[in-house]
Amino acid sequence: MPTEITGPTLATHIDAVDRVEIGPGVHARELPGTTGIRPWVIDLAPGAEWPGVDEHTGYGEAYYVVEGTVIDGAHTYGPGSYLFFAPGTSHRPRTETGARAFGFNYDQPKAP
Repeated sequence: MPTEITGPTLATHIDAVDRVEIGPGVHARELPGTTGIRPWVIDLAPGAEWPGVDEHTGYGEAYYVVEGTVIDGAHTYGPGSYLFFAPGTSHRPRTETGARAFGFNYDQPKAP
C-alpha cells in the first residue's frame, strides 16, 4: 500500500536545474538538500577530467554513476557503481566516454 507524503516536499527535474561549468566539459547542478548534505549531479563530456584534485578534508562524498563510465584512480566504473570517499581522501574523476553521476557531499553543519 502506498504511503502518503506528509510535510514539505520539493520535486524538480534534474535537467531543469541550472548547470555551472566547473572546468572544460565538466558541469555541475546543485540540487535542493538539507543541512549537512549537499546533493548534486555532475555531467562529464567525453574526454573530460575534474579540473583539480578533489580533496575531502573534514567530511566525505559519495556518488552513483547513472550513465557512461567514470575513471577514478586506477578503476573504471559504469552505471550502477557507487563510490564513497571518507574524510581525508582525495580523487580526480575523469571519463573517456562521457558520464553522469549523482552524488552527495557531507558537509559540516553551519553554526546558527
